[in-house]
Amino acid sequence: MHRVRLAVRENRLTSTRIGEAHYVPEISVTGRGWVAEQGGQIVGFAIGNLDTGNIWALFVDPEAEGQGHGGRLHDTMVGSMFGAGLVRLHLGTAQGTRAERFYLARGWRVTGTDGGDVLMELCAA
Repeated sequence: MHRVRLAVRENRLTSTRIGEAHYVPEISVTGRGWVAEQGGQIVGFAIGNLDTGNIWALFVDPEAEGQGHGGRLHDTMVGSMFGAGLVRLHLGTAQGTRAERFYLARGWRVTGTDGGDVLMELCAA
């Protein structure tokens, strides 16, 4: 997963404060994770916090973009988190990016900004 995270072209990880060890608690303690595989390789992943409703990550390897992995990861993650009883999910992503457009196209609503990030939410129907 970290290989995918480091390969993305937008919302790049610019600090070393998030490393591979940070994924474990996000998946096994406070949240859950999902992966997309192709040819035995992880080509995308999503991680959501089941305590807070925060979407911690949703990334697809640039070499596997345009194949629907991101949409499937999104829909699976959102469905699972709402199915677990959460009524509101939230995230932050860089303004003016494909990620922002991706979430808006899936019904997310802008709730504000924080520096260069746009803050968004998605509420259960």
